[in-house]
Amino acid sequence: MNVPVLIVGGGPVGLATAVFLGRHGIQSVLVEKRGETSLLPRAPGLQARTMELFRAAGIGPDIRALEIGDSHAFFEGGIIKVNTFAEIDDKVVLEAPSLDGPRVSPERVMGCGQDRYERILVDKARMFGSQVLFGTTLQSFEQDDEGVTAVVEEAGKLRTIRAKYLVGADGAGSRVRKALGVERHGRGTVFNALSIYFRAPELEDLLKGAKFILCYANARDSMMGLSRLHGRDPWLAAPLYFPERGESPADFTDERCVDIVRSAAGRDIDVEIVDKVPWTGAQLVAEHFRVGRVFLAGDAGHVHPPAGGFGANTGIHDAHNLAWKLAGVINGWAGDKLLDTYHDERHQVGNAMAEQALARSRIRHGHGSEEDLVAMVDDVIITLGYRYLSSAVIGSEDDRVLTPKLELSGEPGTRAPHVWLERGGARLSTIDLFWDSYVLLHGPDGAAWAAAAEDVAQRLGIPLVAHEIGPDSPLRPADWDFAETYGLKPEGAVLVRPDAFVGWRSAEGVADPAAVLAPVLAGLAGLDA
Repeated sequence: MNVPVLIVGGGPVGLATAVFLGRHGIQSVLVEKRGETSLLPRAPGLQARTMELFRAAGIGPDIRALEIGDSHAFFEGGIIKVNTFAEIDDKVVLEAPSLDGPRVSPERVMGCGQDRYERILVDKARMFGSQVLFGTTLQSFEQDDEGVTAVVEEAGKLRTIRAKYLVGADGAGSRVRKALGVERHGRGTVFNALSIYFRAPELEDLLKGAKFILCYANARDSMMGLSRLHGRDPWLAAPLYFPERGESPADFTDERCVDIVRSAAGRDIDVEIVDKVPWTGAQLVAEHFRVGRVFLAGDAGHVHPPAGGFGANTGIHDAHNLAWKLAGVINGWAGDKLLDTYHDERHQVGNAMAEQALARSRIRHGHGSEEDLVAMVDDVIITLGYRYLSSAVIGSEDDRVLTPKLELSGEPGTRAPHVWLERGGARLSTIDLFWDSYVLLHGPDGAAWAAAAEDVAQRLGIPLVAHEIGPDSPLRPADWDFAETYGLKPEGAVLVRPDAFVGWRSAEGVADPAAVLAPVLAGLAGLDA
């Protein structure tokens, strides 16, 4: 079997990689050792940026349709702490994170378990031309200058797959990472926990309809977190256990788990245990996200405590960053150097996410220091305000991945600002303009930039679309001033990458826009000037 891309791992990250590649016209084969998609509602919080990516890929409505009621109210409830769930009236708010907003994004955060959205991703991946093979395990792989040869096992039979590139999205224990010999660095194991999925009909009344992302309560001399962002049964409780005290997951019988839930509830309620899954809260980041023709994405590259819900979302963002770059190289308009920027950009973000998750985890469990409090930035900065620093960004004026305040003002390296537009009576966001090409945006006085950009792009063979935005233009701002929002003067222009990140900006006009744009566009695409 010969394919452009082989993906190992069929969780949210691997499936998203297949979907994004497919939407770029790149076929892939995905192998997943499980026999089917997840049966448990893990990773239940989808960030606004993640929903933007699904929106851009054309599957946003399908994912949004899975929402049960209005899940946004749960996110507005924040992270709370109680003595017991029966004492919900005395709750203390630990965190009240900002997650989205009409000035920030056309999308809103959404609650939905991966047991449901994984099925949508599988269907869409197949629809877009990818093969998804469950019950199939990677046995080995080798790479050379032309591609990767992998051996996989399905139902006891070995198959050989030849691919141009391989993406390891196979989780924290990644076989791909281990085969590459890539080391990880970080704080290591921070805590050990057990996810207890359970049903308890009386809990709804006990909590008096309180909405929250996560509610901590005292349970058997430990803190237990309670969540149900996915909007339906079962509940999820996550008590800690301590191997240094001789504890192990085997000690948590159903009877003990019922006792733990009742202790946190403060009442002798009926509890039905559905499932139990042990896991480790660790902070580790791989040294390299790219080794030749092999890439690491999601937990295979970076793991961190779940505080903040950054895990699956960050991995899906990895997938999106990698997919458009692989598509550019495979389709022939981008250079190999563009693939190096996957590591440059996502490794820095992975480190930043890991540090933020660790700080939140320490604070929530009562171990936070003054340094942790100072280091924390608001969630909306982590999810929508992170910056890229690489050769695929030209003219960045800030070398910080995370800034203390959200700054989406059109600066190179940041996600392009969201502005509502009108076109032919239809309403759309500037975010809707970006997917499979570079996009040059300019005002009515910047037409010279558009003509030059289209000429340069044609000569270089790089896909590019130019849009004029103004009161009398085909694209008209519906609320905020476009030029002011993007930091442009009337004759200026901004060049946005396919992933909606600003690659370059000129606030003013120049005498010879083609001479300026030629090396800029070549550099953004990883081509030699």
